[in-house]
Amino acid sequence: MKPGKSSARIEGRGERAAATRPYLTDIRVYMDSHYHEQLTVRQLAERVHVSPKYFVDLFKKTFGQSAMDYLTDLRINRAKRYLSEPEPLLLREIAQRVGYKDEYYFSRKFKKEVGMSPTEFARSSKHRIAAWSPDMTGYLIALGLTPLAAPLDPKWTAHYYYSYRKKIRYALKLTDPYVTGTFEENADLMARLRPDAVVAGDGLSDEQQDTIGKIAPALFVPTSQELGWREYLRLIAVFLKRTDEAEQWIRGYDKLADEARIQSEAALGDDGILIVRLYGKGLYSYSNRGMEDVLFKDLNLRQVSSGKQSAPIRPEDIRALDPSRILVLVCPESESRAYWLALQHSPEWKTIEAVRSGNIYPISADPWLEYSPVAVARMLDEAMLLFTGKCPNAFLDHVHGGSLPADL
Repeated sequence: MKPGKSSARIEGRGERAAATRPYLTDIRVYMDSHYHEQLTVRQLAERVHVSPKYFVDLFKKTFGQSAMDYLTDLRINRAKRYLSEPEPLLLREIAQRVGYKDEYYFSRKFKKEVGMSPTEFARSSKHRIAAWSPDMTGYLIALGLTPLAAPLDPKWTAHYYYSYRKKIRYALKLTDPYVTGTFEENADLMARLRPDAVVAGDGLSDEQQDTIGKIAPALFVPTSQELGWREYLRLIAVFLKRTDEAEQWIRGYDKLADEARIQSEAALGDDGILIVRLYGKGLYSYSNRGMEDVLFKDLNLRQVSSGKQSAPIRPEDIRALDPSRILVLVCPESESRAYWLALQHSPEWKTIEAVRSGNIYPISADPWLEYSPVAVARMLDEAMLLFTGKCPNAFLDHVHGGSLPADL
């Protein structure tokens, strides 16, 4: 064959592939919603008007796996979701819903892909769980589960990074607002890991939730709703079939909180507590759900507030409020730390009575900006250390070592 004709033919094939690839994306979308039907390579190829052989080659070259392997992944992941429900359907029903004619073939296929039978999967405690956000790591650990994958960062998730990085096998990147990685990067890693389940907050778009749901059975915890960490923990526990572990953790925490309340009331009496946040070159009044739960509900301390959350607050405003003690949340970046250093030397700051009395307590973003059972337990320990000089530490010891005994 003459070089000119060969080059033209190759170029023609390249143009044809480039023209077909956008339709392959449409085919994947079609497969996502028709996986329960008896799809064949010939049917799929006809939808993009190419031969079956060309379709097979181009699909694999475009997406890194064959169309039938992609279809199998869709069906198996959907089956996992059915099997993970509190009251799973019969295997025959699941098989039909995900595109297999009978439960016997489905069971063989499932075991080949997953490494265990559907029945074993349904009964398993599902240890290969991924946490999509740092706070979800704190919920899984409270249930006695070390995540297969979770966001880890030495600056923003220091506790999980230094205490669990050898146990959490795969590190996800933090995304917005930390911006060290992207959703797509984490989704690609998760797709390769094929976890048994994913636990995430509900602050994701519908498209992102759909992407995660195709990777594995997923629970999107309604963190945007004003529920407490106990309610969130129980929701996750039902999904992962670990309700006993959830109640065990809650009982243990409540017992420690009751004991801590007695000690803190004896040490602080009616002292008023003000929380401020230092960010950049600004000082703001501040509080969040974790702080409210631990300090003003569990420990029953008296809150001093300017009445406007996250509003700028000046040293003279603090002086007028006259709190007995001040918690200062200093954000962990250089500008905030520099401003905190300068503020401590300012004449205005030094006129505040709590400052003159030495009742200023710097606290860090970790754990005070996280809302999870582990973070709340750490806040309780830290508050007791700050205010009484005593730290229960019982929770942290048991968190590191495994599950929490009911009679802690």
